[in-house]
Amino acid sequence: MPDADHPAQDAPPTPVTLDFVEARVLGCLVEKEATTPDAYPLSLNALVNACNQKNNRAPVTDLGEREVEGALDRLRGKRLVTAFSGANARAIKYRHRFGERFPVEPLAQAMLAELMLRGPQTTAGLRGNCERMAAVHDLAGCEALLGHLAERAEPLVRKLPRQAGQKEARWVQLLTGEPSVEELTGTSGADGAREPLKVAVAMTLPPEVETRLAALEAEVTALKTELVRLRKSLGETN
Repeated sequence: MPDADHPAQDAPPTPVTLDFVEARVLGCLVEKEATTPDAYPLSLNALVNACNQKNNRAPVTDLGEREVEGALDRLRGKRLVTAFSGANARAIKYRHRFGERFPVEPLAQAMLAELMLRGPQTTAGLRGNCERMAAVHDLAGCEALLGHLAERAEPLVRKLPRQAGQKEARWVQLLTGEPSVEELTGTSGADGAREPLKVAVAMTLPPEVETRLAALEAEVTALKTELVRLRKSLGETN
């Protein structure tokens, strides 16, 4: 199948920081490859639905095609997603390249996807949630694997200090940068119902596009004025 993206041949890996929507999109692609391989890669519409699922997501979101498509464009620029269309495909589909940028074992990839999709979790919680995506180790093995991800030259997770009232410490992914205050204090994550999170995206057009739009608006105004003049000359009042 022809690929719309061309991977770099010898470019060294550069640090990657994702925003919230990018992490949600990337996590969904990793998840769906493992849980619904027959439907993978995903179309834009399928990916929007995956991002806005009410199960296995925290927080629940209300993202539109515009927000998801923008995140896909940014992820393609970061070489974490590729777009392609087959000979008989009616829509462009998207697949992740997570393993190329972060070569880790399947369970580690599943853990990172779960942390992107549900926020900070305990080792036991992660182990249970990852069973649908990969073969899991025992609890000690999962803890060791998370420790390995935390000790990499480019750490991918961090163990948060155990908060008062919590029985176990939680792990957080670092692909979106340093943990937020909510993550550090344990006020975010998979617990607690909330209204769907809506994400606003500010669109900035290139200067040349702004110029063309201004010219088109002026042309439309001139045509409207000319149409009014013609109607008056023909005696039309409406």
